[in-house]
Amino acid sequence: MSSNVSLLRETSRQVVAGASAGLVEICLMHPLDVVKTRLQVQRSVTDPQSYKSVGDCFRTVFRTEGFLGFYKGIVPPILAETPKRAVKFSTFEQYKKLLEYMSLSPGLTFAVAGFGSGLTEAIVVNPFEVVKVGLQVNRNTFTEHPSTFAYARQIIKKEGLGLRGLNKGFTATLGRHGIFNLVYFGFYHNVKNIIPASKDPTLEVLRKFGIGFVSGTMGSVFNIPFDVAKSRIQGPQPVPGEIKYRSCLKTILTVYREEGILALYKGLLPKVMRLGPGGAVMLLVYEHVYSWLQEKW
Repeated sequence: MSSNVSLLRETSRQVVAGASAGLVEICLMHPLDVVKTRLQVQRSVTDPQSYKSVGDCFRTVFRTEGFLGFYKGIVPPILAETPKRAVKFSTFEQYKKLLEYMSLSPGLTFAVAGFGSGLTEAIVVNPFEVVKVGLQVNRNTFTEHPSTFAYARQIIKKEGLGLRGLNKGFTATLGRHGIFNLVYFGFYHNVKNIIPASKDPTLEVLRKFGIGFVSGTMGSVFNIPFDVAKSRIQGPQPVPGEIKYRSCLKTILTVYREEGILALYKGLLPKVMRLGPGGAVMLLVYEHVYSWLQEKW
């Protein structure tokens, strides 16, 4: 009985710490996610309505949609981040324990556990991503913007709950989260174990932040083709009423053939600007909240 209580308490700590990490990260970094999505869904910079660069996107959104334009689509991530990051970190810990029990090498354990946690996270988050992307690409002012719940109801009414509706882009989301978490957790924990810890609290925070920053950046570089495919599938289609982007790999090939290899890296700069520091913030918040909960609870 006591072992069950201990396991429940340990899992609860992981869930609460993961949820806290997600909430802090999304509130700080959401504007960069809006810019990333806007850049990913546009097909050509020659279009008069297209953004020419990251800076142009920031200026245009601020000028035409106001400061709140950078927080379009934030409700779905806030609603999703609590369960999403809770799932991300708690399942990583559980997969890690399972793989350690199977006597997998420590280096491989972190990467495989990260991949598993990413796939699990994707299942939870995909419907929220569909709503978020649809809201983010809407260029109307915030006051003319449909509410999160109204837009979700609109998707369900028109397209249903399946892979053409509230769960479209599911395979791309699996690829995006699986690959990101594989690199993110694999790199962070392996490198953290190699670089000696510092006795100075400030230097120790900087050590972890630096490793987390590189982890988030590397994860972003490796998974962005899947992120572009997800945005294309979940965002507006080039011709209304015609579904051009449907499956993950087919979308990646279509973008590559029509727009070149660099099109698969659209939005990389704002993505790295978000998930480099954002990835570091998440790991630091998670570890500090988890340590605090171990002491207090």
